[in-house]
Amino acid sequence: MLTGGPLDVLTGDYLAELTMLILGRDRLKSPELGYAKTFLRQLERSLALARERGVRIVANAGGLNPAGLADAIRALAAAAGIPVSVAHVEGDDLMPFAEGALTANAYLGGAGITACLRAGADVVVTGRVTDAALVSGPAAWWFDWAPDDHDRLAGAVVAGHVLECGTQSTGGNYSFFTAHDVRRPGFPLAEIAEDGSSVITKHPGTGGVVSVGTVTAQLLYETQGPRYLGPDVTARLDTVRLAQVGADRVSITGAVGEAPPPTLKVGVTRIGGWRNEVVFVLTGLDVEEKAALVQAQLADALSQVATADWTLARTDHEDARTEETASALLRLVVRDPSPDRVGRALTSEAVELALASYPGFHVTSPPGPAQPYGVFTSSTVPSATVPHVAVLPDGTRHPVPSPPVPSPPVPSPPVPSYPVPSHPSEAVPPDPTRPLDQVPAGPGPAEPTVRVPLGRLAGARSGDKGGDANIGVWVESDEAWEWLHATLTVEELQALLPETAGLPVTRHPLPNLRALNFTIAGILGAGVASAHRFDPQAKALGEWLRARHVDVPARLLPTHLPLTPEGTAP
Repeated sequence: MLTGGPLDVLTGDYLAELTMLILGRDRLKSPELGYAKTFLRQLERSLALARERGVRIVANAGGLNPAGLADAIRALAAAAGIPVSVAHVEGDDLMPFAEGALTANAYLGGAGITACLRAGADVVVTGRVTDAALVSGPAAWWFDWAPDDHDRLAGAVVAGHVLECGTQSTGGNYSFFTAHDVRRPGFPLAEIAEDGSSVITKHPGTGGVVSVGTVTAQLLYETQGPRYLGPDVTARLDTVRLAQVGADRVSITGAVGEAPPPTLKVGVTRIGGWRNEVVFVLTGLDVEEKAALVQAQLADALSQVATADWTLARTDHEDARTEETASALLRLVVRDPSPDRVGRALTSEAVELALASYPGFHVTSPPGPAQPYGVFTSSTVPSATVPHVAVLPDGTRHPVPSPPVPSPPVPSPPVPSYPVPSHPSEAVPPDPTRPLDQVPAGPGPAEPTVRVPLGRLAGARSGDKGGDANIGVWVESDEAWEWLHATLTVEELQALLPETAGLPVTRHPLPNLRALNFTIAGILGAGVASAHRFDPQAKALGEWLRARHVDVPARLLPTHLPLTPEGTAP
């Protein structure tokens, strides 16, 4: 990023929910730890170049010890003879918070970053701030925005959300990846204007693609309702408009901001207990019977374990040409407050069945010791109770005031509809004859349909928020949007994804993006660190949905899609 083209501020997001648990365990070993050590190694290679080019660096790599990281950066710079001023933001660490908590951190906004940059800092490191604050804080400094410039701040927050996962907005993890060369996607950058609008692009010559589709996918990532709550501003995602304004250039306009809520989110991690697992390989015939046999043989050994979960993945193929493709996987995951009950003794007992169980018995790895697993939960605290402090380069401690308590929310304005591309990399100009408040019509008369995977028509992006998951689904034409809005109800989603049945599911339409966003509560159990599911961060939940077959009006499908004699598409 430093060598590929001009930059004013270089940001980096280092703090996922799982990272906080890892840093918490580091801090137990030594109070001097607790920050992302990889950030220091990156600075060794880039700090001198950033200083030479006048690029400010803002990162949340401070984790649980931003003051310690700031000191380490000063020592690194002094040893290398690089004259840089370093500041940090603290106050997010709320420990001790509650019994059993390993870490507890409030999600701060960008105002502390703004204060550090106004004081002349070349490098600003923070603890837990919102991911988007790494962009909105520098933008507020650059344009000297006030705390109540809600629309401008909302625009910067949206840009920050697009940038926060790096190459996910330049073609990484993109549903329509086959339409582009995304082998080495470049990192995205945002050109932010004084009014809060922005253009998402990337350095010339870098790989991947920036399209309305890739930006839409990232906008839907790990979000919930149309109101994107933040400590500086509530950004209205249902007002955002995207347009392709050039090759690898997508504009973001129309973001409406509202006052932030009077509370801050607090992320809390705990050691939830101990876990272990064994994966049995079942090859060839009678897979179901082989699985039942080994489960019955281990029933007594598992009777004293708190939880034991079996999952049979039918990866086997009939009349397979290789042994691996003839095999299924039976996964046993055990959890317990005691490491002894799920330790090597238990896994060894599983392996000791090797000569007394199903034919072809083997496992994917030898028995191992129990490992601790974490639990992530979230709560809220009043913003005014959190001591948000910017520690300036000269050591001055600058308290950052909380935003004023907002008035009761006003009714939402009508949600405009706005065309997005009919192809991920092509712009569709707005139709001036179409009312901006048009609501998709319901299903019309019966028409010819084709049974195809939903992904032949729709893109999706999914992710985790603690124990919850979200799936954002979007399409690329007005006609497809009308069908999607009418067809993909909560009930239909639960029918397509049976694992969501019985869980609270909320649907949020986002017409400007031609998208639906679903929040599925509790599907991830206690969060990623507990490894509750095969896909513990729900990264592939959207791709599973796209692979499910639905009846789609034939007129909506690409004309080049071949049909089988049965009237279905491959």
